[in-house]
Amino acid sequence: MSKVCQVTGKRPISGNTISHSNAKRRRRFEPNLHTHRFWLESQKRFVSLRVSANGMRTIDKKGFEAVYAELKKRGEV
Repeated sequence: MSKVCQVTGKRPISGNTISHSNAKRRRRFEPNLHTHRFWLESQKRFVSLRVSANGMRTIDKKGFEAVYAELKKRGEV
């Protein structure tokens, strides 16, 4: 399962860990992903999505029905 948010498209990015001595080594910054079940009122069923915390805020703002319609249009669901 890939580490990509289904709502926002956030994915891991690479960067550096920088120590106190300013030595740099490569690392990955992972998105804050959670598998969450959302109730889809129009179809009277739950839909499981892998979403980031930012994606959950987007769903709170727009409503799940609107976000689900966008996902369906993109072919994510």
